[in-house]
Amino acid sequence: MTSLRDLLTNAATRAADHREQVNERPVFPSDADLDALRSSLGSMDDRSTPAAVVISELADAVEPALVSTTGPRYFGFVVGGALDAPTAADILTSGWDQPAFNAVTSPAAAVVEDIAGSWLKELLGLPSSASFGFVTGGQDANTVGLAAARHQVLAQAGWDVEQHGLLGGPPVRVVANGERHATIDRALRLLGLGAGALEPVATDSQGAIDVADLAHVLGRASGPTIVCLQAGNVNSGAFDDFVAASAVAHDHGAWVHIDGAFGLWAAANPATRHLTAGIETADSWATDGHKWLNVPYDCGYAFCAHPDAHVAAMSYTAAYLTGQDQGGLRAPADYVLESSRRARGFATWAALRQLGRTGVAELIERCCALARRFAEQLSAIEHVTIANDVVLNQVLVGFGDDERTDWIIERIQRSGECWMGATTWRGQRLMRISVSSWRTTEADVDRSVAAVMAAME
Repeated sequence: MTSLRDLLTNAATRAADHREQVNERPVFPSDADLDALRSSLGSMDDRSTPAAVVISELADAVEPALVSTTGPRYFGFVVGGALDAPTAADILTSGWDQPAFNAVTSPAAAVVEDIAGSWLKELLGLPSSASFGFVTGGQDANTVGLAAARHQVLAQAGWDVEQHGLLGGPPVRVVANGERHATIDRALRLLGLGAGALEPVATDSQGAIDVADLAHVLGRASGPTIVCLQAGNVNSGAFDDFVAASAVAHDHGAWVHIDGAFGLWAAANPATRHLTAGIETADSWATDGHKWLNVPYDCGYAFCAHPDAHVAAMSYTAAYLTGQDQGGLRAPADYVLESSRRARGFATWAALRQLGRTGVAELIERCCALARRFAEQLSAIEHVTIANDVVLNQVLVGFGDDERTDWIIERIQRSGECWMGATTWRGQRLMRISVSSWRTTEADVDRSVAAVMAAME
């Protein structure tokens, strides 16, 4: 029988081989690759199979069908390609297999989350007193932040939502940027508030909130209110005016939540920090690690300026969980939706340790510079337009009419040279470029622009 050491060494070698080859692999698999994958792995045997055979079969079948998200020319969905240190830390995390519920199930996981959480708050310019939770991603982070908001605004109205639910309680208004991310609406559904509770606010030409309209919407009614702002419009990359919008919201007694899935990282770079001015005045924040921090999937972070509300909304207890000394350490699961949860702090700590403050800033700035390089080169091509002000890492590209734009995007994706997604923004079909990977270079941008030009022929 193959030893566990040999098995893990072989798996790590396969993973490393993939990373070393990913620069020149097709960025997206063909239909034939996916058909071969189904054919290879589609049936289950009655008999058991040796572990070494299982891993070999899995790797042989899956590798040709992988999307090269860890490579330098994947520009879809703001996906970062995981850095080396957090990738290795994630392998250790799987080997250690720590259930990171509290400091009894894994004191080491609790300590490392404490350290990494404090580093994140410092980098992102958030209050040192804020609580935090390591979640699966932006959806969970928004849900946690809005759950804490729901608790607080209803508690201020004299209603215990955790005990009594929403039925019979005062209605909660949710006021949000009209171009919010869809995870906000989904979080409202999951929290029982309903997407119909949302009152959209007008935006400017780049999708940032219109503060005057925010004041108008808030002035239409009173009662428990949550205001959702955005750091980094999912299409344009635009930022809401947090200084003005937070002041207006707080004047109306509202809780302010900032969805900064990727844009919150602008605060970690001196050259883009001005975009996030005023974020510290909010009540809760959401961001991702597997986007711009380039931590392996899945990893996100929820922060809250009101730790008591955060814990009240998320924590629970049971007889078998009480009466055990946790050494004064926080219970990580008191701040998130999950009980059975991966120890995400190890990979996050490794990413921050590998990069340091300067490295994080350089990563953000380099991606922004490469986005501008995309915009400059593409705008010089006849019949190509850039639809947004490139203030961050997002570039929206139009090729004339919608049908032609979709046709060109499909040709680019099928070329295997690079991968950009499609979106509809302000009634127009556009190609959406998100530059998020630490591996992307100027040469990769130039090669990708050449692929766009070839697809247009």
